[in-house]
Amino acid sequence: MTHWLFTEEHHRFRERVRQFVAEEVMPYVDEWEQKGETPREFFRRCGECGFLGLKFPAEYGGSDQGYIAEAIFIEELSRCGSGGVAAAIGAHANIAMTPVWKYGNDQQKRKYLAPAIRGEMIAALGITEPNAGSDVAGITTTARRVGDEYILNGSKIFITNGVHADYVCVAAKTDSSRGHRGVSLFIVESRWPGFKVGKSLKKLGWRASDTAELIFEDVRVPAENLLGEENRGFYYIMSNFQWERIWLALSSIAQAERALADARAWLRQRKAEGSSNLCAQRQLLADMAMDVEKARQLTYAALYRYASGKDAVVETTMAKAYAGEMVRRVTDGALQIFAENGWTDDAPAQRYWRDARIQAIGGGTTQIMYEILVKRLGIVSA
Repeated sequence: MTHWLFTEEHHRFRERVRQFVAEEVMPYVDEWEQKGETPREFFRRCGECGFLGLKFPAEYGGSDQGYIAEAIFIEELSRCGSGGVAAAIGAHANIAMTPVWKYGNDQQKRKYLAPAIRGEMIAALGITEPNAGSDVAGITTTARRVGDEYILNGSKIFITNGVHADYVCVAAKTDSSRGHRGVSLFIVESRWPGFKVGKSLKKLGWRASDTAELIFEDVRVPAENLLGEENRGFYYIMSNFQWERIWLALSSIAQAERALADARAWLRQRKAEGSSNLCAQRQLLADMAMDVEKARQLTYAALYRYASGKDAVVETTMAKAYAGEMVRRVTDGALQIFAENGWTDDAPAQRYWRDARIQAIGGGTTQIMYEILVKRLGIVSA
């Protein structure tokens, strides 16, 4: 759908990405879903096409096209029919590489950002812990300074790309007495002694992305791998959450649009075959279309403010909360329209439905989004 946010150049770029997804992603979605991972070769291919460095500086191999171009890539990739493929690439380019770009020094960017932009290294973000969930201040992983190293101990859970990542941006406590003011971020290479993949997790959805438990046992992290300043990690993470939530909202909209398009095509086929009692299904489709459009307007408003460098916490929070619930409703409606024909393992409708569930959980649950809005909007609690 045409929107004032996008220029003619943006529209041409969207067509290029759409063709790429049709030719180099959609034919392989079922295979990658069954294998439980997006292959390393696909990361390299995205790098060759310039899709992993859209918002990053040219001096590190990016193209300086900004957040709008990256948003277009997110949308089009998320229409491939697999939330897992979009999650794998998104966790790499949109989430894990961003703090290296924003807070890393030149040496770190050349060593870690540049090869990740080329797709030669896979990145992950390690924040969530078994007993902390979304509470960054409550993490228990520690990094103790010893000379020119930090000794890292602890574990992370539900880490997208955790199995195959070459490096992970890990949040750890460098001063346990200071709560959220004692959190730091480190670039930790998976090849270092003491870095272990505890287990690869089997999931309800996002099956084409690997998700892992990570364990750190006396991992020696060079002090030069500290991202930014010591004890500033909490603020870096909070800043990164805004773009992550826009990414999740955009992917929710794209996934919902794919489910809506498939359901509409199915109804047309049924009508062509002679079915006549489709009034309820048609009205459901109309309601689904309105739901998608409401989420789109919220999300594009958030995208515009964020890309313009303005405070967009309220807008990104609203977009993430609404789109995450919207995609659940729309994919459930699509499954209802397909009925038994959407219930089997080989039916795309059931995959859309499974993939949609995480959208209201990842990046902060809907309930956490509401609590942020309560505080930001000055709503007095009962």
